Amino acid sequence: MQEHAVLDRNGNLHEAPEFSPGMRSLAQAISYISHPLFIPLLVTFLVLASIPEYMVAFKPLSKRFAFDMLYFRVAIISIGFPVLTLLLAKALKFVSSIYMKTQRDRIIPYVAMITYYFWAFYTFQQEGRAPKFYTAFFLGVFLSISIAFITNNFIKTSMHTVGWGGVIGFLLSLAWGMHMNVSVPLVITFFVTAVVATARMVLQAHTPREIYIGLLIGVVCQLAACLILVK
Repeated sequence: MQEHAVLDRNGNLHEAPEFSPGMRSLAQAISYISHPLFIPLLVTFLVLASIPEYMVAFKPLSKRFAFDMLYFRVAIISIGFPVLTLLLAKALKFVSSIYMKTQRDRIIPYVAMITYYFWAFYTFQQEGRAPKFYTAFFLGVFLSISIAFITNNFIKTSMHTVGWGGVIGFLLSLAWGMHMNVSVPLVITFFVTAVVATARMVLQAHTPREIYIGLLIGVVCQLAACLILVK
């Protein structure tokens, strides 16, 4: 690793580490695999795999069919609709890149995701079949994206750490609100979050400030959602 002079967003010259192409490729792969769009599906999988007894209301006919339909529903909301919106915005030239490298590029995707996740939370809440902690997760996602949308006016908040901070907050909610033992998944999530945050900094996609603010938003919003719905 070497250092080279770069201009920051304020036009100031400073030294920044220069990583090898191999390291940057690895960081890019980690960023793709850990993309926040996949997190709601991951959380759904963890809940269904580890505590399926809390999701019995979803399986009046067939457990496998009901759970598959839940996976499909979450995938459409968290991956299908956002990707379709981003591709449409790119085709209409509302965003300059599907990678959303600028704050301006993030405005339309933020607004779309706020809408999708409020819809997800509202429908789960109205149906009343999902346990409160699961519904609270989607409320927390809605709150975190809404706050990240506001902070986007000032800094390019890391959505990767907003997402993984949300997983940490969700696990803490299970521990405090539901009195579940989540020590092992919590430790693993902390490790994954650290790796993801490091990858984003290797790619110079975010400053440390943007990383930490994203992490704080994700954790706090999930805990707030737990207090609102579970307590």
